[in-house]
Formats: sequence, structure tokens, C-alpha cells
Amino acid sequence: MSMSITQKILSHASGRRHVDDGDNIWVGVDILLTHDVCGPGTIGVFQREFGKHAKVWNRKKIVIIPDHYIFTADEKARRNVDTLRQFAKEQKLPYYYDVGTPDYKGVCHVALPQEGHVRPGEVIFGTDSHTCTHGALGAFATGIGNTDAGFIMGTGKLLIKVPPTLRFTLNGRKPAYITGKDIILRIIGDIGVDGANYCAMEFRGDAIDGLEVEERMTICNMAIEAGGKNGIIEPDGKTIAYVKSRTKKPFDAVRGDAKARVAREWRYDVSKFEPCVAEPHLPSNYATARKRSHVKVDRAYIGSCTGGKITDFIMAAKILKGQKVAVDTFLVPATAEVASGLLTEKIGGQTLFEIFVNAGCQEVAMPSCAACLGGPVDTYGRTKGKEVVISTTNRNFIGRMGSKDAPVYLASPLTVAASAIRGRITDPREFM
Repeated sequence: MSMSITQKILSHASGRRHVDDGDNIWVGVDILLTHDVCGPGTIGVFQREFGKHAKVWNRKKIVIIPDHYIFTADEKARRNVDTLRQFAKEQKLPYYYDVGTPDYKGVCHVALPQEGHVRPGEVIFGTDSHTCTHGALGAFATGIGNTDAGFIMGTGKLLIKVPPTLRFTLNGRKPAYITGKDIILRIIGDIGVDGANYCAMEFRGDAIDGLEVEERMTICNMAIEAGGKNGIIEPDGKTIAYVKSRTKKPFDAVRGDAKARVAREWRYDVSKFEPCVAEPHLPSNYATARKRSHVKVDRAYIGSCTGGKITDFIMAAKILKGQKVAVDTFLVPATAEVASGLLTEKIGGQTLFEIFVNAGCQEVAMPSCAACLGGPVDTYGRTKGKEVVISTTNRNFIGRMGSKDAPVYLASPLTVAASAIRGRITDPREFM
């Protein structure tokens, strides 16, 4: 019987020839990811259930990336990192990317594929809801809690239910002013924050094929904002080239069967899409940027696992080149590799860094999650009052970026950059 790509990956991971939606199956885990917020809790569960001196099931399949509360004087945040550091030392984990060392990477969901830990056809669990990002490379990837992660740490497996698949087919010629962020915000706006509860969100079509890998990551990253269990895109030549440039480990580029049944399908003509925003306080509050041009903003923020990749900064720089920002504009590269790219990538003879400096942006931050989720009071870019923010991040819940009085609008790097220049929500077509 035909299977979707999600079903095929889980079938292989469970050792079964076939799985159906709703089946409860044990799956073997290829990668377990954790970070400084949930890592200590995961370690606590592991040591409580398996013993204080127990060894993890596979040292090479555990990746620990501190990234959330890193550049802060907060004692509790520092203690969390100390806990990770001690555990990694005791377990002799090769993939612990410690802050303050040359190994430090930055945001886990951008670093994980950059370091070759994401491969098509594999099963990835992470103690972070945006683990679904990695479905962009043809993996089954989803977020879990500390209890499940602690169990995986000791056994290398987990019991899960096979999710039904919702298919989103996007065709049509994608305009230059439309990005992966506009695509996923439109979809979430249509189906709501619970429209894909415990479902695999499968993205396909000519418009998806035309996107580069990092733009696909943006789309899959926000599957969870519609309640999705995972987001996934079948691997193609771009996927395989990206993965092979990052790792020499073998992988199986799994693809779904042509006749696989899905629970529901949506079809879109991307050529008709408009630049958009998600209004406070939900990612589903879709509105076109054009129709919100009356909304003034106090600051712009470009960063996070959703909007802090090098492609995101290139998009922003194309808008900001030769312009001046009217509001505080914060820049947070997702990883050290992205930060390096700001100094080497050029547009019209200027590096991205030079473009941002000349535009009057704030000093570029160290790679981390920073104010995407608020953080301690000394976090870079954190809101403190009633600032109206337009941001490339993935969530705009009340208090998400710090202050409960600071409303957040989500948008693409193009729209955020254009809005920074005008000091109000601005359709990027005004600068293209």
C-alpha cells in the first residue's frame, strides 16, 4: 500500500513494512537535540530513571547546543550551561558546542543542518518545538518534552503515533517580493493555529521546488505554529547538494509514493501572494503589509531560527542598501557561520555588515536566540516597555519578546527591512 514520505520514514525507523495514520509505533532515533533551556531537565530525567552514572545510548547521536540564554549575567542561565558542560564532559559527547569556545555555533535549528546533523530519511527529536525546521531536508523532525528526551537519551527509541498528512501544494511563479515567510504566514492564516494539530504538514509544488534550502527551512520551522507534528519537504537535488556539502555520512533520500493518500490538500497560486504580516498576538492573524501601512513601529528585529539565516540577511541588505533606518533595528545572526557571512557576502561591492552599518542599524549581536523569546532582562534586543516591534521571528504571543505591553508583528526580512526605513509597516515592493 502507498505511503507518504512521513509514513515511509517512520515505517523504516520502526522496522515495519507499512504504517498507517494513527498507528502507535516504536521508532529508532537518529539524532536527539537539546539546548540550555531544556537540556538540564532532560539530563535530570535521564539520571533519575537510568542512574546517576548511567551512560547515554549513543554518544554520537546526541547533539547539545546552548543558544537561548547565553550572553547574560543571569545566574540561573549560567548554571544551566554549567550543567550541560559537566554532563557533556562526563559522557564524552563529541557534539557539545560550548559557548565561549571556538566550537560555539549559535541557534540550534540553524546550526544542526550546518554541522551535518540533519540528513534525509532520518528521525530527529529535539527538546524545542521548532525542531520541525529540519523537515525541510526531508527528515522526520519534531519537538518533544524533557521526559521523552530523557527516555531517548537512555534507550535510543520512542513510542509515537503516526500523524495524518496535510498536503500544501504551491504552484505558480513566485514574485521576488514573496519569501518563505510570506508563504507560511499565509497558510497559517488560512488554517489557524490549530489547523494542523498532530498532523504532518507536507509542502510541495513548483514554488517549493524553486526555493533554496534555507527558505524551505523557514516554512517548515513554523509548522508548529499551526499545531503541526512535523513539517516536511521531499528531498531534491538542492537538498542532496546541501547535505553532501555538510556531511559525508550516508543517507536515504526517501520520497513518498505518488498515490499516497492524504487527509486533506490545499492548493495555492503563489504568483498571487502579497507581502504580509501576522498581527499581535497570534501567528495566524494574517494581514497584507499594504493594508497595514498605517501601523507605526518602534523597532525592527532581524534574527532567530526563522529569520536569522544568511539568506535572510541578504534579503534585508538588498532593501537597506543606500537607505537609512528610521527606528532601532536589531540584527542577530543565527550562527557563527552566518555572522562570518555578514563580513564576506557582498552586494554591489559592499559587505552585508557595511550595508547595515551605513543604514544606521544597531551593533550586530553575537549569534544566539537573543530576544526571540524575551530572555533575562539584559538580553540583546529585549523589549522593556510598549515598543511596537516588527520581527522576522516565529511567535508573537503576549510577552514573547520581553515586555507584555510590547506588540509584535511577524514578517519576512524584506518587509521588516522596508518597515525599518519608513518607521511603519511597509510593503517591500516600495523599495524593489
